[in-house]
Amino acid sequence: MRKVLLLGIATVLGILLLANSGQFLVIDKPVKSDVIVVLAGETEKRPERGLELLRQGTAARLILDVPAQAKLFQWSELELAQRYVQSLPEAQSISVCPTEGLSTKAETVDVSRCLKDLSARHILLVTSDHHTRRALVTFQKELPAYAFSVAAARNPTEFGTDWWQHREWAKTYLNEWVRLGWWELVDRWF
Repeated sequence: MRKVLLLGIATVLGILLLANSGQFLVIDKPVKSDVIVVLAGETEKRPERGLELLRQGTAARLILDVPAQAKLFQWSELELAQRYVQSLPEAQSISVCPTEGLSTKAETVDVSRCLKDLSARHILLVTSDHHTRRALVTFQKELPAYAFSVAAARNPTEFGTDWWQHREWAKTYLNEWVRLGWWELVDRWF
């Protein structure tokens, strides 16, 4: 009887931990910074959130990371990003950073290059909500000369902390946990 009770308690605790594990992935604590860096990847909600923070005065500059080799039909994403930036009233405060890296860790190298001519010390990262924890710990480890904070760009079609409620959320959740696990077990140490 005691074993059944302990198994029941362990099961309930496991379910509670699993149910709250989606919230663990998300950090949304933007801090006034020198520069906002919108990480490459999603091209709607991330730039939108970065611009919102720029307009609120959270930082004076915004850097938009864009994959250097990516194309959309016949146009490069860099060309499209430049056109987009030029169409904005804040264009003078925004620059495009070409990224070669295909991982968050590799993107830190590109961001470092784009930051080197700026006298920036405090950097606000903007990324998808589910990616915030991994992005923050990766940038803190790889670029210790800077102080980082992170803002979450929420996209309810892609992820929600109640990840079990939608198939797409569950896929994003599992994918992010695998990547976070890989970071903690492998990438962090090499």
